[in-house]
Amino acid sequence: MSKKNQQLFETVYQQCYPMVLQMCLGFVKGNSDLANDLSQEVFINIWNALDKFKGKSTPKTWVYRITVNTCLQYLRKEKNKTKLPIEKVEQVLIDESKEIDHQQNQNLYRAIGQLEELDRLLIMMVLEEQDYDTIAEVLGITPTNVRVKIHRIKKRLKKILDHE
Repeated sequence: MSKKNQQLFETVYQQCYPMVLQMCLGFVKGNSDLANDLSQEVFINIWNALDKFKGKSTPKTWVYRITVNTCLQYLRKEKNKTKLPIEKVEQVLIDESKEIDHQQNQNLYRAIGQLEELDRLLIMMVLEEQDYDTIAEVLGITPTNVRVKIHRIKKRLKKILDHE
């Protein structure tokens, strides 16, 4: 880079930075962080194009064109990026959660399938949120016995699931 180009860049930067920043702010709807980043990108593009500046227009006009082109290029890139509304992201997370829940349910039902018939019936009633008195009545045992059996079944299921 020649000394002349370096001086030209410094002059352009000092004279045009406020204009570039203002234009960038307009393109990004007032987002100052994004405008600062975009302004930096403009001056990188100016630096890289200094050798191509022929002087056919004023440096300010040349900077203006580079600023507009840089901002338009940025907007095109942003437009082409796939943006998901937050509701869509939430739905994807919910769906993934449901998939995990579904897999866990499948594993649980496989484990329940390994239990004896009476234990399977009892735990299915628990999963259907039947109260202990109802379960006791259906099975012909005391509510206390239901609690003991459920405790033992849960321990067995945990052991089965831990070994999968």
